Amino acid sequence: MKRLFRMPIFVIAILFILFVSQGNCFSADKLPVFVSIVPQKYFVQQIGKNLVDVQVMVQPGSSPATYEPTPQQMADLSKAKNYFAIGVPFENVWLEKIAATNPNMRVVHTDHRIEKHAMAAYHHHDCHEEKQHKGGHEPTGLDPHIWLSPPLVKIQARAILAALQEADPEHRSAYGANFKVFSARIDQLDADLKETFTGKKGLGFMVFHPAWGYFARAYGLKQVPIEIEGKAPKPGQLKELIEHAREKGIKVIFVQPQFSTKSAKLIAREIGGQVAFANPLAEDWLANLRQIADKFGAALK
Repeated sequence: MKRLFRMPIFVIAILFILFVSQGNCFSADKLPVFVSIVPQKYFVQQIGKNLVDVQVMVQPGSSPATYEPTPQQMADLSKAKNYFAIGVPFENVWLEKIAATNPNMRVVHTDHRIEKHAMAAYHHHDCHEEKQHKGGHEPTGLDPHIWLSPPLVKIQARAILAALQEADPEHRSAYGANFKVFSARIDQLDADLKETFTGKKGLGFMVFHPAWGYFARAYGLKQVPIEIEGKAPKPGQLKELIEHAREKGIKVIFVQPQFSTKSAKLIAREIGGQVAFANPLAEDWLANLRQIADKFGAALK
């Protein structure tokens, strides 16, 4: 009787790529590292400068919640010295497999020292439940969007610094000097954003996907999400959101470029407002956060 040896499909795919691929996605004279999402590339480059070569797992336009690495990416991991994880949902499924591709690659959990909070969700009342839920929100899991808060990015930057210095001790002082400059820029951004939101504490902004919880917490704001457990709201829920927007004087509905604008446009039309884009996954993290803060600041009345 013959026994068939079966190997997981993803392992076969990786072995095939390794066999046929003669190229190298990394520069030979730089420290090769991987990150999960695009903003992390900015963080690592600010500290590593021209000493590092950073590859991003979740490509622009893709969702960090549902992304599946390509066979080529899994093969490229065999050359990486570090993988900087941040706690986005796709890592729950893939991080163990990612680590298994390269036993010599260190997986750095940059969210390790960060206290995460519940993902905000607008609570849609009915006459029987209204008294049971105060505050208008209920948790739908932990919020992974820790890269949108400057104070939390400083914590992540320290983890990145330590990992780069350990992987490349020859350039320890250079990494340290770059970190000091980056840290000062984060502090200045934080101070500028606090000034932008002076006098606006407690005001709310409406977003489709609740990505801005840590940002709102850092500057005393409130985000009002449209999305209900990852889905567009039903007609009755839309009606409540429209009434809430009118009551609070909300005139701008913010949407990520990666999501549908249908619900946001409907609400904006009903309140005589407008839809604006706020991308949490832009590569130029610092400039992007300044731009979005200006948009939020102008929208908050």
